[in-house]
Parts: sequence; structure tokens; C-alpha cells
Amino acid sequence: TIDSATLMNKGFEVIEARWLFELEPEEIAVVIHPESIVHSLVEFRDGSWLAQLAVPDMRVPIAYALALPERLDLAEDLEPLELTELGALHFEAPDSRLFPALGLAREAMIEGGTAPAVLSAANEVAVAAFLERRIPFTAIVEAAEAVLEGQSVQPARDLDTILEADREARVRAGHWIEERSA
Repeated sequence: TIDSATLMNKGFEVIEARWLFELEPEEIAVVIHPESIVHSLVEFRDGSWLAQLAVPDMRVPIAYALALPERLDLAEDLEPLELTELGALHFEAPDSRLFPALGLAREAMIEGGTAPAVLSAANEVAVAAFLERRIPFTAIVEAAEAVLEGQSVQPARDLDTILEADREARVRAGHWIEERSA
């Protein structure tokens, strides 16, 4: 997907992890894993790690989310994960120059309030404009950043406040895109 290519999806996952697991922003890291076998890692206080490994197929996490706390039997539907055939697993830090969306999502997470909703809305509008060939790929994150920087962040007191921030961000992103494509 487009959000995978910009790593915006990982930025949103960082924001989700912050709230789902009650973590501080500095406790969350993104690691690039080219084989897409390790889907999550947790480091424990004693320095040991727990990894969730599966074939790179979105049916696994979707089924997990839908059936929680149970596990669906997907073994017959998926290719088996053959660790001996993989040979090696690789990990690297993301390059912030190549993937500025990660830093932008981290900023929105730290700022809090309606900032993540603003980022999400602006990103959705920018991705749609890219798919419609109105802006180049590199302008997706530029649009999201411009909207996030230009919109005042409010405390996320209730759903109405968040929805209003989303609406305003979509309007602002639309204006930014129209100015760039004119």
C-alpha cells in the first residue's frame, strides 16, 4: 500500500502501541525487517525478547484481531513458515531522510490531543490525491506535515472534538493540494 511505502502505516502503529500498551514514546522503536517474518518484538526488563513470527500475510493479524482471545486455524490456508529455508533474518534502523513519515507520526504522538487525527486525515487526503495523479509521491508526507504544522492541536476531550479536527485537516489538506497542483 501507499502507507507501507512511506512507512506512515508504521508511524500510526507506533501511535497505537503507545496507547494500547501504555508506553512512553521513547519506549517504542521501529525496526525495518526486509523478510517480513517478525511482526512484533517485545523486550522484557531482563533483556530477553519475545518475537511474534508468521508468514508475511495480513490474514494472520486480521484473524487474530477478529478472534481475540481465541486463535483461528489458518494452517491449511497459508504457506507454512519454514525457518530452516529462511536462512537468516535481518533488521535495520529506518533512514529518517528516506522515511520522514515516521518522524512526523512520532511528533504527532508526542504532541497528543487531536494531532494524530489531523495527521491521519491529512495523510488520507494526500494519498487519494497521489492515486488520482494530482500530486507526486513525495508530496504525500509534505502535505501531511504542512497540515499538521498549520493546524492548532486541541485536547482530545471527546469524539466531536476529534471529528472536527479531522474535518478541518481534510479541508486544509485539500487546499494545500489544490495550491500545489494549480
